[in-house]
Amino acid sequence: MAPPPHPPAILLLLRFLICSSILLLTESALTLDYYSVSCPRFAQIVQDAVTDKQITNPTTAAATLRVFFHDCFPNGCDGSVLLSPTPFNPSPERTSDINLSLPGDAFDLLVRAKTALELACPGVVSCSDILAEATRDLVTMVGGPYYPVYLGRRDSHLSKASLVDPFLPRSNMTVSHLIDLFASRGFSVQEMVALLGAHTVGFSHCKEFAAGIYDYSKSSSYDPSYNPRFAQGLQKACANYKQDSTVSVFNDIMSPNKFDNLYYQNLPKGLGLLASDRAIYIDPRTRPYVEAYAADQARFFRDFAAAIQKLSLYGIKTGLKGEIRRRCDAVN
Repeated sequence: MAPPPHPPAILLLLRFLICSSILLLTESALTLDYYSVSCPRFAQIVQDAVTDKQITNPTTAAATLRVFFHDCFPNGCDGSVLLSPTPFNPSPERTSDINLSLPGDAFDLLVRAKTALELACPGVVSCSDILAEATRDLVTMVGGPYYPVYLGRRDSHLSKASLVDPFLPRSNMTVSHLIDLFASRGFSVQEMVALLGAHTVGFSHCKEFAAGIYDYSKSSSYDPSYNPRFAQGLQKACANYKQDSTVSVFNDIMSPNKFDNLYYQNLPKGLGLLASDRAIYIDPRTRPYVEAYAADQARFFRDFAAAIQKLSLYGIKTGLKGEIRRRCDAVN
């Protein structure tokens, strides 16, 4: 039997283990001032890119919010949805059917911000952190709530369309399916309804709701949960959607470019665009939250801020589990 190690060796081993643990904790900790030393102008550079892009293209806020959700919700906020196809990975998340319509303005914003940051602080800022920060800035810019963004994420090496399809909400899902899906990611019914309030900005392509406005049943051409005049207007607006897949309609017809609680106020009037929007007003499990947010914008803002901050921390990668990409659309 080998003799036990001398005390100095044990002390060295303990010291190594303690230092390693501290290093891992340091690498894995997200903080509000993560770039204060390594890239002190991080926030200003992102803000400048956001402002320039949103002024030029007012749909950028909704576009970026959607890309952020599609990145974070399936497998964590790791920039995996940003990767483009390559011969080695021909089917990343962006090629998933549900992601094919992700708006180009969001990707363009990230390219601009990343380029500026690489000039100022090469190899320091992750694309997933840029996306999280830009999303918060844009939500605030269009009238929504401010919330702190914790930083220090790393970018994923992996991106597969097959890992996304089962885990993103669809516009035709039942409320029960939505509740189960959000619960699988650790979100309550209240948090789900708050996050769905992101539909207060942006638009949806007609194919997402066409089943509810054309040949719905033998007795009605449209879903009776629609306001009749709204349904008829949608039928006219989407008349050419089969020939032109880009035809779309604002999610919130009352204030489409403003982040407010009118989305919830629209639902009792039959003005919810998507089937899932109208369903959360009808279902008794979600209706109380819809009514609460319709009556109190401050409460909606408070709950949305808490829910999206929670989402921004879901499934993050830190330390050696990820990388700092040189380009957001390609692994190093």
